[in-house]
Amino acid sequence: SELCKVWGRVKNVCKQNGLLILSVLAVVIGCLLGFFLRGKQLSEQEVKYFQFPGELLMRMLKMLILPLVVSSLMSGLAALDAKCSSRLGIMTISYYLWTTFVAVVVGIVMVYIIHPGGAAQKEDSEDSKKPMTSSADALLDLIRNMFPANLVQATFQQYRTQRVAELIPKPTVAQLLDETTTRRVYIYGIQDDNGTDTQNFSLDLTPPPDVIMKTSPGTSEGMNVLGIVIFSATMGIMLGRMGPNGSALVNFCQSLNEAVLKIVAIVIWYFPFGIVFLVAGKILEMDDPSAMGKKLGFYAITVVMGLVLHGLFILPAMYFFITKKSPIVYIRGILQALLISLATSSSSATLPITFKCLLENNHIDRRIIRFVLPVGATINMDGTALYEAVAAIFIAQVNNYELDFGQIITISITATAASIGAAGIPQAGLVTMVIVLTSVGLPTDDITLIIAVDWAL
Repeated sequence: SELCKVWGRVKNVCKQNGLLILSVLAVVIGCLLGFFLRGKQLSEQEVKYFQFPGELLMRMLKMLILPLVVSSLMSGLAALDAKCSSRLGIMTISYYLWTTFVAVVVGIVMVYIIHPGGAAQKEDSEDSKKPMTSSADALLDLIRNMFPANLVQATFQQYRTQRVAELIPKPTVAQLLDETTTRRVYIYGIQDDNGTDTQNFSLDLTPPPDVIMKTSPGTSEGMNVLGIVIFSATMGIMLGRMGPNGSALVNFCQSLNEAVLKIVAIVIWYFPFGIVFLVAGKILEMDDPSAMGKKLGFYAITVVMGLVLHGLFILPAMYFFITKKSPIVYIRGILQALLISLATSSSSATLPITFKCLLENNHIDRRIIRFVLPVGATINMDGTALYEAVAAIFIAQVNNYELDFGQIITISITATAASIGAAGIPQAGLVTMVIVLTSVGLPTDDITLIIAVDWAL
């Protein structure tokens, strides 16, 4: 009878957490399968074919982002009165900025304690090339993306300032001496003691051209989530103030939101299958793990320890002191979203799952979720901020570059700002990393040092 009771409890747990258990098994199987297939020496084309089921999962998730963000923000803010929405907005933004800054501080402390750059230090620092973007341009682009000129374009492109090299030729020496001659080359000779020519060489007196960097407007691939969030939030507040006149559009947004969540409930059964191929495919794309471990092992340990300290100790402690509830129960409710984010490396792609987990498992007010989650998936990039701060100081240590206190403060501020501008997609942090590096004069070319472990971290 005791065994029957235990079996009944096991069946009950499996019934309630079946998808969660399948997702955990999928991550484990994906890791094992990826390392097993690394020894098979698959071609690049074979790896692409193998990754196809995982690619389908990413496409399904990305398909739901736009309707979910727009409908949830509009309907959520329209359901709140102006006073409540402004109070909620202030509290939310303040919390997001504070926790992001704490994550940066944690990363800076960890990187100075462990000092991972010593293992990968360069013998001779090379001159770096001029960055293709500047910190000022990147910060201005962040503000520009908050107000997209074309909402349709914002669904698939972001504004990105480009710096283009332009050659300005100087007037040649020959042109200065004689305008009828295009170039003048002088032949010189070296004579030995007997007066015999031993070597002739030519000297071109044409001065080299000047290279100047010009900025020009451009775009980059990827949804401008920040601009869509700003527009949708503003529209939701205005609909709430319109009263009965805006009820038709509010009802439409609420119906759309419910329909998207029902689609998520259907698609979610494909997740365990897609995660296996997604994780295994990423492992197949990795370079030699042993070589990376020797050079970037301490760097990876630093980032992981910082993320564990912030995600599993600091944030749960804040939750406990504010709510007086167990953070373990709350984390268990969103564990499936955490697993999906681990497999996809995308906070935006995880957004539909996070909605479902908070509604069904943690029973959070739907109106709060509709506002807090889309904004948080855009500007609450604690992991990205911590990662960029650690990476910047790691690159400084690799180049044997001593940072003073003022530069450390600059890194903490710019890492916080850069994380806000980062898109919720894989490897988005590499793009905004330029802001952090250029703010303290570090070589941007050294971003290539950490590309090998960027996805995993």
